[in-house]
Amino acid sequence: MADTTPKTVALPKSTFGVEVENHELLKVAYDAYLSNARQASATTLKRGEVSGGGKKPWKQKGTGRARFGSSRNPIWRGGGIVFGPSGNENYTKKLSTTSKRVAVKQALSLANKAKKITVADVKTTGKTAEVVKYLADNKFARKTLIVVDEKSPELLRATNNLQNVQLIRSTYLSVFHVLNADHIVISPVSVKTIDAWLNGGTK
Repeated sequence: MADTTPKTVALPKSTFGVEVENHELLKVAYDAYLSNARQASATTLKRGEVSGGGKKPWKQKGTGRARFGSSRNPIWRGGGIVFGPSGNENYTKKLSTTSKRVAVKQALSLANKAKKITVADVKTTGKTAEVVKYLADNKFARKTLIVVDEKSPELLRATNNLQNVQLIRSTYLSVFHVLNADHIVISPVSVKTIDAWLNGGTK
């Protein structure tokens, strides 16, 4: 069964109580996360790649119409695309490790200030109904982020089919995850891991 009893674990101020003077870094980190997840899957055909158009549409003079040499012309319907995506675009944005960690601390501090964070172990035998009951007991009706040190097979199985629940390891937290969650459930062990990670730890 899911353990619905919150733990009395103090949240370190070095991670969950930092002052956020402005949201500029949060915006940069949020955009960087989305950009780095973006795939360059859109492609268009340039003038030289469009099929057909080898024959001149009409003769050069005498028709009263504008001169055209090929139906591949970009201003023609079905012609090539000017400056369109090629599929080789690089949308990644680099952000230093220090900046990423500071941004996550800011996001966690804002979430803590808004009383969105609960410290508790979500224990389950692998049944989705147990996690659903846990959410209902704690009135977590919207997007819930569950942060653990290790994803157990039981917890993975119990949360996989819940659209409003995201399970993530503590050292994979990002500004995107924190800001998009309405409720954040952090295991007591993960609190220590996150604090160590964001204040000079490895990974």
